[in-house]
Amino acid sequence: MARALVSRPEIIFADEPSGNLDSKSGAGLLAFMRRAVKEFGQTIVMVTHDPTAASYADRILFLEDGQIVDEMREPTADRVLDRMKQMGH
Repeated sequence: MARALVSRPEIIFADEPSGNLDSKSGAGLLAFMRRAVKEFGQTIVMVTHDPTAASYADRILFLEDGQIVDEMREPTADRVLDRMKQMGH
């Protein structure tokens, strides 16, 4: 991730960036990504199924069958998980 951010691109695409990490390493990576957004104004588009990872975002778009079905701003892991439980019904 550091290599992707070091040149300060405007947009970074991250597919399950913390997916294969233990919880401590994952939290460190997500905090690092959050700092890149706040301190350097970078935009990170992240795909994740992890409510905790999603809670680091400013804005979440929920997709179902390739369509945007909901949006959430200022998410928490609990709010994201609750919304995810409603999907597919």
